[in-house]
Amino acid sequence: MSLKRKLAVFLAGVGIAPFIVVAAAGTASAHGYISSPPSRQAMCASGRVKQCGDIIYEPASVEGPKGLTNCHGGDARWAPLSDESKPWPATTVTDNVSFNWVIEANHATTTWQYFVGGTKIAEFNDHGRQPGATVTHAVSLGGRTGRIKVLAVWNIADTAMAFYSCVDLQVGPGGPDPTTTTRPTTTTTPTTTTTPPSGGAWTAGTAYATGTQVTYGGSSYRCLQGHTALTGWEPPTTPSLWQRL
Repeated sequence: MSLKRKLAVFLAGVGIAPFIVVAAAGTASAHGYISSPPSRQAMCASGRVKQCGDIIYEPASVEGPKGLTNCHGGDARWAPLSDESKPWPATTVTDNVSFNWVIEANHATTTWQYFVGGTKIAEFNDHGRQPGATVTHAVSLGGRTGRIKVLAVWNIADTAMAFYSCVDLQVGPGGPDPTTTTRPTTTTTPTTTTTPPSGGAWTAGTAYATGTQVTYGGSSYRCLQGHTALTGWEPPTTPSLWQRL
C-alpha cells in the first residue's frame, strides 16, 4: 500500500477526512478587477473616492451570478460601487481603449464582456483557458462621445459566477469632473483648475490632465494622456502616460 493510500486510510479512521474536504472546498476563489483605466474599485482603493466601504480592502472581490447588470455583482457588501450619487471621476479617453485587468487568482474563463447602457460592445472568448496575472483588451467604444460608464464582466468557466468591474470614461472633451466644484466654461482658454500646478510632485490618487508637468525622483515629466494616478504607475515606469523632460 502506498504512503498516500495509508495516510488516506488513517485520516478516514480518525474522522478527519470530512474536515479536509470541507476546508479544501472553502479555499477556492477567483479574483480580478480593472486597474486601467481605473475602475470604481480602483478609485476607492486608491482613496480617490471616499466612503466606499470594505471594497477598499478587496477591490478584486466583486463576484456575483452571471448575467447581472450592476457594478457590485449583487453583493450588498460592495453596494457603494453602484451608488450613482457618488462623485466618480471619469478618465479621459479616445474611442479605442485598452482595459487592463489585474488577476489575483486565475480561473478557467469563458468570456470577457463589455457593456455600455445594456448594449454589449465587445466580447473576448478564452474557450476555458486560464488567464495570466494581467489581461488586456483593446475595445472600441463605437463612436460614442461624452461621459459613459462601461460595465466589464469576467465570466468564469467552471462556476456559475462572474466578476464585475465598472469604469467611468469621458470620451473626448465634455463635462466637468464630478470631484471638482468649479470649472471654466470658456473654450478659448485651457482648463487648468482640475489639475495640480505644473512643477508639483507626482502623487498617487491625483487626476492628471494632458500637458500637466510633475516632478518625480528629481526629474520632470509631462502627462501624455489624462488619467488618475495609481501606485505602480509612476512616471518612469509608464512611458505611455509620461514623457521625461
